[in-house]
Amino acid sequence: MSEQRQSRIERKTTETAIELELNLDGDGNAEVATGIGFFDHMLTAFARHSLFDLALRCDGDLDVDAHHTVEDIGICLGMALAEAVGDKSGLERFGHSYVPMDEALARSVVDLSGRSFLVLNAAFVDETVGEFPVAMVQEFLRSVTDHARINLHVDLLRSGNDHHGIEAIYKSVGRALSEAVRRSDRVTGIPSTKGSL
Repeated sequence: MSEQRQSRIERKTTETAIELELNLDGDGNAEVATGIGFFDHMLTAFARHSLFDLALRCDGDLDVDAHHTVEDIGICLGMALAEAVGDKSGLERFGHSYVPMDEALARSVVDLSGRSFLVLNAAFVDETVGEFPVAMVQEFLRSVTDHARINLHVDLLRSGNDHHGIEAIYKSVGRALSEAVRRSDRVTGIPSTKGSL
């Protein structure tokens, strides 16, 4: 197992320029600048509750809309997660979390399976929260899932306020991932009967 479970991703296209640093063994520190205030808030909450250190700067084409920025950050975060976990030797592999926020309750379950699959069950009411389109919750999670090569199930079990519901989702995903990437003294080698993940 690598002592330093860190990664750095730089990605530049005609739509976004992203620099992202991730440390799985951090303290939950976040320095995030995406140009979308609510998205910054969500990524900061994700970092805080996963205990991952996250440094992120994105210059995106927000004059068009938020889509490219949110999707491309998801791509970069997924790539960073895949790189940081390495071959997944000695890791728990599975993680789950329930997070309430006032009337909202979110559940996230993750498997570092090496196979990407997202199931999101969430009924939102508003089109946007701040300048963040709520449809981008799914796009972000799909980008992370695809590029981290993980299986992620997220259920917003109840919510009367989209801000609360989305925030509960980001926190629960962070906590589930934190559990899944945790090193275990009881796990020897790759946690799979196939011998690889």
